[in-house]
Amino acid sequence: MKSLKQLSPRTRILTTAAALATVGAATFGTVSATAGTPDAAAKAAVPADASNRHLTSSTHLNVAAASKAAEAALDAAKKENQRVTVAVVDRNGNTIVTLRGDGAGPQSYESAERKAYTAVSWNAPTSELAKRLTQTPNLKDIPGTLFLAGGAPVTAKGAPVAGIGVAGAPSGDLDEKFAKAGVAALNR
Repeated sequence: MKSLKQLSPRTRILTTAAALATVGAATFGTVSATAGTPDAAAKAAVPADASNRHLTSSTHLNVAAASKAAEAALDAAKKENQRVTVAVVDRNGNTIVTLRGDGAGPQSYESAERKAYTAVSWNAPTSELAKRLTQTPNLKDIPGTLFLAGGAPVTAKGAPVAGIGVAGAPSGDLDEKFAKAGVAALNR
């Protein structure tokens, strides 16, 4: 079988066009097959019984609340002339909102997200978790985590629902102070 480079330019163009047409037709057919009416989709769905013991529910912070918390943390930092980045992640560690304050360093963005992720993952402030490294130094090897002060969990009924991470201040204690200001804003 000849490679595509061995074919004439005209044959290459026709072969490429035929391949694109095939992909386009397959995509159109797939979209058409799944684009039924809402009623058809509702009839095809299997209803789940809310009392089913196989289902769980969880509480998540909404975007408005995450934004409120991030703004409060950023405002607390501004009052002390600190240039920081604030990240809020949901219970699963997915970023809801990140605010990079004016003049915050480039490293602060990722650090804030990782501190928030660490706080929600262990449902504890990251300053407390950093102390655990003396007994279990391999904790720092868990992907996506950062065991430096500056992360605070957000809880509802004792369970973690989000994490707030702050990075960029000259000390982790300040970062964590600002993260806790974000948590406090949610309780007002």
